[in-house]
Amino acid sequence: MLRAGYTQTLAVSRISDYGLFLADEEGNEVLLPNRYVSLENRVGDRIEVFVYHDSENRLVATTETPLLRAGEAGFLKVVDKNVHGAFLEWGLYGKDLFLPNRNQQGGVLTGHSYVVYLYEDNVTGRCVATMKLKQYIDNETVTVRSGQQVEILIASESPIGYRVIVNSRHWGMIYKNQVFRPVAPGDRMQAWVHRITEDNRIDLTLRQQGYTEVRNGADELLALLREAGGFLPLCDASSPERIAAGTAMSKKMFKRSLGVLLKRGDVVQTDEGIKLANKA
Repeated sequence: MLRAGYTQTLAVSRISDYGLFLADEEGNEVLLPNRYVSLENRVGDRIEVFVYHDSENRLVATTETPLLRAGEAGFLKVVDKNVHGAFLEWGLYGKDLFLPNRNQQGGVLTGHSYVVYLYEDNVTGRCVATMKLKQYIDNETVTVRSGQQVEILIASESPIGYRVIVNSRHWGMIYKNQVFRPVAPGDRMQAWVHRITEDNRIDLTLRQQGYTEVRNGADELLALLREAGGFLPLCDASSPERIAAGTAMSKKMFKRSLGVLLKRGDVVQTDEGIKLANKA
């Protein structure tokens, strides 16, 4: 079944002057315009495409990767407005994503970016954006577990941390004492579920917990040393602020990672800092 807003793998059913016609298993066809066609494409080839409606309400395919698919939350920039709503940058040639006035909260400004969710309209089948997230993002039934790796979108900042959207399905929180590198609303990254409270609040961390976290931290610290020419003016007595600024690690993680490198004999520690063992 062809559905707007989704990436699908379709077979080339025929070739025309306008491009390739691709078909699903039921024989429904969609045009892949010549702009996206390779000279090597043949009937029977299978191509991964994104399907959406063009300006004339026809389904069309593209090999471009959109900034947002149906069922996903993202941070998109307003590129134009009219009396009916706003148009968001979508990452597709000649096509913006529509944000109707009814789906806005407090209005939007051209050139500014907002957290939105993309859904498939039940009546028209077209892709539509909304800023009203309550219907789509909730924590009534949590689908993640403690320790699980997830994808997060930074939605907003508060005095205690960052409110995030987890896997485009739930709200979560990363506290500022868990963040050791610059982040801002709109950033998308990997995180780990630290804990889930009794009322289904999801707390997250940007580093995997346990031995894997320490091993990865040691590898990161070793890479930083090599990038810096073999020396970093940091040691286990350095302040948490200096360590965070120089390594994007907490002091606790820095000391544990340094301990691994010292035990392996990869580095030596002096009063001035740490250096690669072969630089000693």
